[in-house]
Amino acid sequence: MKVLFPGSFNPFTIGHKNIVDRACQMFDKVVIAVGVNSEKHSDTESSASLVDSIKKIYNGNSKVEVISYNTLTAQVVKEMGIDFIIRGIRNSADLDYENEITRVNYTVFGVETLYMLADPKLKEVSSTIARELHKYGVEV
Repeated sequence: MKVLFPGSFNPFTIGHKNIVDRACQMFDKVVIAVGVNSEKHSDTESSASLVDSIKKIYNGNSKVEVISYNTLTAQVVKEMGIDFIIRGIRNSADLDYENEITRVNYTVFGVETLYMLADPKLKEVSSTIARELHKYGVEV
């Protein structure tokens, strides 16, 4: 079975890696899908750079594939014959946000989403905070 782990991953954090590593224990293939998210001001060039850096992390792991996309996530699932979407949940705000997207993906496309709770040690890890720290020269 294959699962898609979509996101802007700007940057790809240890929290994201934890979700992927745990998903690898449950699925035959984990496809990390780096999306161009206009709300987060990402672009195709930065997505390609992220894809390359994530591929380096999983070099030699045949269970992980890394792609980029600029369409609806559910369309990627259908086109690639993927079984599920997987999303990490850190808190109730994440759950509320993800539930809206999950309902649309299921209602419109028939795509199921599975949630994985963040490792308690990593639940405070956030790409937004990591980006802000990096902006001011703090090593993350």
